[in-house]
Amino acid sequence: MQNNMKRNIGTFALTMTGIGSIIGSGWLFGAWKAAKIAGPAAIYAWILGTILILLIGLTFAELGGMFPEAGGMVRYGQFSHGSFVGYLSGWANWIAIVSVIPVEAEASAQYMSSWPFAWAHTIFNGKELSTAGLLISAALVVVYFFVNYFTVQLFARVNTAITVFKFIIPGLVIIGLLVSGYNSDNFTQYGGFMPNGWSGVLTAVSISGIVFAFNGFQSPINMAGEAKNPKFSVPFGVVASILIAGVIYVLLQITFIGTITPDIIKSGWAHINLSSPFADLAFAWGLNWLVLLLFADAFISPSGTGITYTATTARMIYGLEQNGYFPKIFGTVDAKSGIPRPAMWFNLVVSFVFLFLFRGWGQLSSIISIATLISYMTGPISVMVFRRHSEHLKKPFRIKGMRIIAPLGFIAASMIYYWGAWPLTGKVMIIMIIGLPIYFFYQFKYNFKNFKRDFKAGAWMICHLLWMVFLSFIGSEKFGGLNIIPFGWDFLVIAISALVFYYWGVHSGWETDDIKKGNDEFLDNELA
Repeated sequence: MQNNMKRNIGTFALTMTGIGSIIGSGWLFGAWKAAKIAGPAAIYAWILGTILILLIGLTFAELGGMFPEAGGMVRYGQFSHGSFVGYLSGWANWIAIVSVIPVEAEASAQYMSSWPFAWAHTIFNGKELSTAGLLISAALVVVYFFVNYFTVQLFARVNTAITVFKFIIPGLVIIGLLVSGYNSDNFTQYGGFMPNGWSGVLTAVSISGIVFAFNGFQSPINMAGEAKNPKFSVPFGVVASILIAGVIYVLLQITFIGTITPDIIKSGWAHINLSSPFADLAFAWGLNWLVLLLFADAFISPSGTGITYTATTARMIYGLEQNGYFPKIFGTVDAKSGIPRPAMWFNLVVSFVFLFLFRGWGQLSSIISIATLISYMTGPISVMVFRRHSEHLKKPFRIKGMRIIAPLGFIAASMIYYWGAWPLTGKVMIIMIIGLPIYFFYQFKYNFKNFKRDFKAGAWMICHLLWMVFLSFIGSEKFGGLNIIPFGWDFLVIAISALVFYYWGVHSGWETDDIKKGNDEFLDNELA
């Protein structure tokens, strides 16, 4: 099928796509939720999260420069191990990312509940959105859809403008709140700096919205098929967006902890209940101008991320169709606009389903974070499979030290998954099970061609996931387990076992037909 996608996105716009995806509703709620779990030590959670995501992101940065494919995040497992790994990682990643679209819309509606109007207070009851809140969210999802529907250039321009605004508002929040009411005693009172110990810090990394926030680093990779100079702009966009966003999030966390008022924190960090965290703090300090800006940004920041994810998830559906797991119509690209419109319509329907099933920001962010980690596990392994088996392939970008970075990235993904805590770690496996009938339908359609080989090549992945669920069940009580493996020793067990599965995964890969096809397409684009 002809690929009509147009390479119209430059390095700056692609980097803004990554930053715009990362700085969404996560900055509005992440500092509050991380503080609830880890107290002032949430600062460590953001620093650690940035480092771990960077390790994982570096592996995908090389993959994005090597194979600048539309929807690349769902294709690399297919390239390195065949259909089984390709489907498992692609399914988990698509589910996690498409559900972000309604989550961003819900975040905007949830912030509206703090508006000084009686009707606004009915939008969110502290746990979930009302019918009015859902309708507002649905309208925003439609707006995200139409910004992406016509041209790639319109998406890039709108996203860049919104991302610039995203830098301004968090900056004003940091300066305004710190100048008005910074109190260093907040870091040591109310249970001390680390009220829940290191387990609280690590759990915050996994489920407080930190991994959820950094998911946006995938956007430059999924948009790589439309990048003007993918061999440079994709790796640059991935790394730059992670580092810049990491600095912003750490500063926001320091601001939140240092300026929280005694009446809000009096019952302890775990009992902080805020519908609009930074807006509530600004209101408490009498910064009405900042409150108004935050109410405006509650639409702009999440909408920027929602717009970006609407674009990238359409490319992911396109990538899944290219892998052979979706109807051919979803691989259709409009010749004039270069946009996979049927994939966009499908994601719009799925977004509405998630919107009405999960009626609040907090309900989905944890599940999204854990589900995404399943796809993250393929990057460190796939990149080394390509290096091991495909030395003759075009490699426009190679990261030094990848032989160390890749296994560390795989261990990082495994650790974050474990920190998600039982039973959430087990529940996420349901997401994988739900998708298997689709895989087996297409296997049946193709007469199970190469199924035995592909299943054998993917055995490491399914065994690793089952092993991680088992470790979570018997692991430290600090992460919801039975404490058969106590705190500290569980990390050692995970690190060692992750290395075993890592090397198993690398040695299970081979030079698939999809690698050769992807390489040939890249070379053709280079010569065009």
